[in-house]
Formats: sequence, structure tokens, C-alpha cells
Amino acid sequence: MLHLNDITYRIGPRVLLDHATVALQDGSKTGLVGRNGSGKTTLFRLITGEITPETGSISLPKNARIGQVAQEAPSSEETLINVVLAADTERNNLFAEAETATDPYRIAEIQMRLADIDAHSAEARAAAILAGLGFDEKTQRGPCSALSGGWRMRVALAAVLFAEPDLLLLDEPTNYLDLEGTMWLESYLTRYPRSVLLISHDRDLLNTAVDGIVHLDQGKLVYYRGTYDSFDRQRRERQSLQLKLKKKQEEQRRHMEAFVERFRYKASKATQAQSRLKALARLEPIAAITDESVTPFSFPDPQKKIAPPIVDMEGASVGYQPGQPILDRLSLRIDDDDRIALLGSNGNGKSTFAKLIAGRLEADSGRFKRAHNLDIAYFAQHQLDELNPAHSPYDHVRALMQGATEAQVRARTGAMGFARGKMDTPARDLSGGEKARLLLGLATFAGAHLLILDEPTNHLDIDSREALVHALADYSGAVILISHDRHLIEASADRLWLVADGTVTPYPNDIDDYRRLVLDGPSPRANRRNARNDAQDRRKAGAEKRSQSAPLRKEIRDTEALIAKLQKELEALDRKLGEPAVYDDPGKSTTLAKTRADTVKSIAAAEQRWLALSDEHERAVAASG
Repeated sequence: MLHLNDITYRIGPRVLLDHATVALQDGSKTGLVGRNGSGKTTLFRLITGEITPETGSISLPKNARIGQVAQEAPSSEETLINVVLAADTERNNLFAEAETATDPYRIAEIQMRLADIDAHSAEARAAAILAGLGFDEKTQRGPCSALSGGWRMRVALAAVLFAEPDLLLLDEPTNYLDLEGTMWLESYLTRYPRSVLLISHDRDLLNTAVDGIVHLDQGKLVYYRGTYDSFDRQRRERQSLQLKLKKKQEEQRRHMEAFVERFRYKASKATQAQSRLKALARLEPIAAITDESVTPFSFPDPQKKIAPPIVDMEGASVGYQPGQPILDRLSLRIDDDDRIALLGSNGNGKSTFAKLIAGRLEADSGRFKRAHNLDIAYFAQHQLDELNPAHSPYDHVRALMQGATEAQVRARTGAMGFARGKMDTPARDLSGGEKARLLLGLATFAGAHLLILDEPTNHLDIDSREALVHALADYSGAVILISHDRHLIEASADRLWLVADGTVTPYPNDIDDYRRLVLDGPSPRANRRNARNDAQDRRKAGAEKRSQSAPLRKEIRDTEALIAKLQKELEALDRKLGEPAVYDDPGKSTTLAKTRADTVKSIAAAEQRWLALSDEHERAVAASG
């Protein structure tokens, strides 16, 4: 289907593609992965003919149609459904010709072709795609101009999906989708009848919707059969083998060089030495692996813990205008170590709820209480525009460290993941991922008790997203997460809350159940009523169980404090036992050794107790939904 042969392309002195070659079969669904800035979008521009390679060729079957999401989102007064229908130019041209054709043979040909492309069901298919991307029937009949930029991009995505090109190019399509839209797109692409080439950093999308991965690394294209997880495993195995081969080759080279050095001037061994020299010249060096590591994220822990709940609400409501609540009937609590992911389609109020928790909106009615001295870090994508474009990462950190030395400020900037070369780069020249890293570092600078992340992964590549997962696992405070990245949710959240029907309620099932709910649609009304009643009963029972678990949570915290105390005592004993003078008094050294053994046993017993209590608490939380 698509053949790229010996492609070279450079921007200035930087080579993005270096004699790269790859072939994709007809009907294949392929993910294109690589670090940010490696040249993935440039490769798309080469495929579409927007730019020309320095060397090599790109070939496609004759008359093959290439489709990609329009760079400019539709903004006319035309309805959404008509914008999507207009994307199928063949259908539109046939209908137009049918209005004027007089030759009976041509009329028959037109009608046969319209039947072949299923033209008369086109409106139903377009409506189904728009519905899958989150547009209800009323919105589909409304003008594109009434939508925000993100929703218009969904219309552009719907249009290219409806057109069904022979080669569908998608560049980070989930960046303007919510979790529900991402789930629908995963399912749609698995059924797409033609070829797909997909740039994405969404691990679950690449594990669900593709059957092959092309890795762009150091200017080369390497194809791996299978999903992203399969590619990751194969790449690591290849790297391991390459390291072994390189080590073996280096040992062989050292052996040859030693032989040559020893015998090259001895007449009896001269021939063999010359042979070794020739072999050394022919010995092609195995390339060193330069797989750059990602700088980890680091979120400072809160300096002082706050007794739970850190946020508590009962019958609360919130909105942007008095008397017009977006969300009401809010009866929830957030504890100091909760990890909560918010589910629900865009427009249902997830960001509104996050702003309420963050203190950027106040409750209109009901009871809403934040703990005293609660420090909240809030990250949202729109804040990227709030960075001063002329200020560097160093300048932004300096503003938070008045009185600190330059070395201290640079050390803190470096801890955020900025090398010296990037510390002084103006924000306007940073990549989207670097801006997101800076904003995350600034938001969490003081060590917050609660971290609210609203779509933190839009500009992060897969490895950076994995680094974010690890940072959240290490962070000891509470987290509220809004994300379309299912892997991030599953790896970081232990509770799910559903934002729907004008309120927020705990979701009793897991993310797989939610995916089935999104893709299969709601149950019949009677079943929904029964399910709603069951859910209310579960939430009521869960609230009682959480109330009953308060003593259990206190015992867990007390046990954690005991373990920390015993570990400090063990460190002090080790320091004493490490002093040579202590062994001058056998009785004292024996006593210290016995005390150390007893302390080790006490730590082991406390850790076992902590594990048992934590397991009991997790079961209680799971049972409470």
C-alpha cells in the first residue's frame, strides 16, 4: 500500500530522516511512534506531498485517496451533519450529476455506483460517527460556528472518518477527545476497512487499534509486528541482544589488537599479525544504543499532613451564574491519600468540579468545606498560555525563590527536568511537552496536599507519560485526575467518580465496565431505574462503611508512624555498632546487637500489621464503591 524508499529529509543542519525505508501492506493499521520532535509529523507531510524529500521516493497505488484531519477546523454556518456529508466528494459529485444527466446508460451507471458506495445511508452513517464523538442530534443539526475550537476539531475528525480514504493519516487524534470519545475511536479504528497510519502517544489506543508499529528513531524507520506492548518488548530484546553483540565484538577487537601489538614485529608471526590487522579493518563497529532516557517528574510531598477529610461536601451545588448550577446534589469527601479519576463526557462539568475543589469557584448552596491550610496544586491545559513567553524556565522558578542564590534556583530548575541548555530558553521557544513540564513543576512547587490534573498528557510522549505515572505513584498527597489516557487512569487512580446528569457520584465498577457502557449505550429505562436504585443503595452502604473505616485509617497512620520511628532507631543503632570503640566493652556491644535484632523484629511485625490493615482497608473501599 505505502512504500517509503531511502527517504532523507533535513531541516537546516538537523537530519530528521536518514535514508529511511519502510513498507506497509494494504489494509494495515499502523502506529507511528517516536520521541517528540523526532519527525513524525514531517513524515506525514512527506506522504501527502506537502514537502519533498531530499532523496528517495514515496509510492502509493494509483488513484489511492489519502485523508487526514483538516488543519483548520470548520467554522461556517453550515450544520455539522452537512459538513461531514460534504467530505465524501464522490457521493456529492454523483448526486449533482444525477440531477442533470440525460443519457440512460450514464444514469444507470450513476445509480449503480451510488448503490455500491451505500450513498443513500450516508446521512445515518455520518450521524453515527458524530454521535460517537459526542454530538447529540440537536447539535448535529446546528451550525459549526456555535462550537468551540476543540469541538470543531471533532467535526473535522468525523468528516475524514466518514470519507473513508484508502490511507487514513491521524496525528494525535485523541488530543481533542475526552475518554469517552477516545474509547469510541479505538473501537471504530479496529473496524475501519482500509489502511491507517496513526501518530499517537496513547498506549491503550496503540494496543487496541493497530496491528503494527513503525518506530522513528535516529532518522531510521523500523517496523514491528503487533501492538505497542509487543513493540516495546521486541525493542528491549533487540537492545539487549545488541548490547551483548557489542560487548562480544569489543572483546574480540581487544584480543586481536593485543595479538597484533605482541607479534607484529616478530618474523615468525608477521603473517598472522597482518591477517589480524586486515580483520580489524573489516570489523564493522556495532552502533551504540543511544536511547535517551526521559527526565523523571518529581512532585514534592506536602510538608505537613492534614487530617482527613481534606474536602467535604453535602448537598452542594456550583455554577458560573447564581441560580443556574452546572452541578448540584454533591455529597462527597476527599481524604488525604485519595486517587480519584473523573469520568464523563466533555461538557458534563468535570472541569467545573475541578475548579470547585481548587477554590476557583465557590459553592452556591449546601455545605462545602476545605481543610484549614489545605494547599492545592491545579494544572489545566489552558494555563500553558499563562506562561510568560519571554521568560525562561529559570526566570519562572526565580520568581518563586526570592532571595535564593543562582545555584539554588538552577538546581531546582534542573530538578524539574530542564538541562542547562533549556533553562534559559524563552517559554515561547519551548515545545508543548516542555511547557507542560514547566507548568507542572510550578504548580506543585510548594508541596501541595492535593494535586488536580486536568488533561496533563496532551503534549507528552509515551515515555514522559510513563514518567508521570511513576511520579504520581511516589507522591504522597491526594490526586484528582481528568484524562482521556486510559493507561494513566488505570495506573494512577484507585477510585472513579462519574460526572453525569448534573452531579458527581462514585462509579462502582472499573474502567472496562465503563468502556462497555460507553460503547454499548445505556440500558432500557426500567433497567436504568433499577441500576440507579442499586447504585444509590451501594453508595449509602459505602458511606456507612467509610464512616466505619475511620478507626482503621487512623490505625494505619499510627502504624506508619511507628515504622518510621523504629527505622530511625535502627539507623541510630547501626551508627553506634559501626564505631570501633563500642567493641572495647563486650557487654555494651552485645546489648546493642540484641537491641538491634529486637528492633528488626519489631519493624517486620509492624510492616506485617500495616499490610494486613491496608488490605482490610482496600477491601472496605472496594466494597463501598
